[in-house]
Amino acid sequence: MSLGVKIPLNKLLDENTEYEPEQFPGVVYRMENPKAAALIFSSGKIVCTGSRSMEDLKKAIQLIFKKIRKAGVRIPSNYKVEIQNIVASAKFKERVNLDKIAFELENTEYEPEQFPGVVYRMEDPKVAFLFFSSGKIVCTGTRKVEEIKKAIEEVYKKLKKIKAFED
Repeated sequence: MSLGVKIPLNKLLDENTEYEPEQFPGVVYRMENPKAAALIFSSGKIVCTGSRSMEDLKKAIQLIFKKIRKAGVRIPSNYKVEIQNIVASAKFKERVNLDKIAFELENTEYEPEQFPGVVYRMEDPKVAFLFFSSGKIVCTGTRKVEEIKKAIEEVYKKLKKIKAFED
């Protein structure tokens, strides 16, 4: 998000923040409840990561705003929050055969000596999956929860079709 106002980063510092301007131009603010982290830049740009729900994201933003207000900065009412990427994880009830996925689906990468999962890139919706033999999956690359749900439903059908699930 961008607030469109300058933020005096030195005034944000406390035990929950890190600021080493020689190494990184922003303040790293770690929150415990909700568990999230924010990168706060002097330009007014803020990147918030790690929230597990929209509700937690909203709480994290309020904590960030409280910290910025405490530094003497007025938060404009016309700021814009934009979701850049959603990462979702799930677990199928069955284990999956990674070799079958790698051979049967297009747009996959599987190098078990380097990484224990299959990377699968789906075109519609445009997302990337990580599949693990345990049945655990990670899906990333979209900005909308509905697209993640659609992608998981689609990939489940594809895995059923190629008989990738192990009993």
